[in-house]
Amino acid sequence: MSFDIICFDCDSTLSKIEGIDELARRVGLGEQLAKLTDAAMNGEVALEDIYGKRLDLIKPNRDAMNWLADLYISELVDGVQDVFAQLQQHHKTLHVISGGLLPAILPLAKLLNVPAENVHAVDVYFAENGDYAGYETNSPLARNGGKAEIVKSLQAERLVMIGDGKTDLEAQNAGAKVIGFGGVVNRKLVRENADFFVADENLTAILPFLFERASE
Repeated sequence: MSFDIICFDCDSTLSKIEGIDELARRVGLGEQLAKLTDAAMNGEVALEDIYGKRLDLIKPNRDAMNWLADLYISELVDGVQDVFAQLQQHHKTLHVISGGLLPAILPLAKLLNVPAENVHAVDVYFAENGDYAGYETNSPLARNGGKAEIVKSLQAERLVMIGDGKTDLEAQNAGAKVIGFGGVVNRKLVRENADFFVADENLTAILPFLFERASE
């Protein structure tokens, strides 16, 4: 089959970093919170059990969010811009579906010519002085099963999700195919359960699955 809609995770898929972990490292909490993130991506703990806890500890302000936006772009996974350019040339509809923070992901999406309305992530709120004022607690992407909800809302039969973690696999529950990307973090859970899997560090390794094998 061919895919009409192609969805990408952001952290450890489009960019080599885990955004919330980088924010934690910036305030001296990196090792502690990275363990929580990794546990959630491996399916060991529920995402909703750690999401708010991490942000309450970090309290990322507007300056931190701008810093992270720049870091996402400077740490782009190899081949990302080539992949997006080729898919856009073939008139594919592209989405970014991420449990990351929306203000930091939007500039990366803009660089890749993905419209803002096709970026699904967790919004963050700031006080007038730029201090952290909370996050979008009702976002489906701040809990397990959220990516499946977003995929289902797109109402597309021929949809594929590309990502590195358990939350990306959940798109299968909405009828999507999943390409596991292990170029940054190679997870056994994803390797064994994705419909297809690539371990190459360059994202262009997914293209054969989208253009050649998709028609088999």
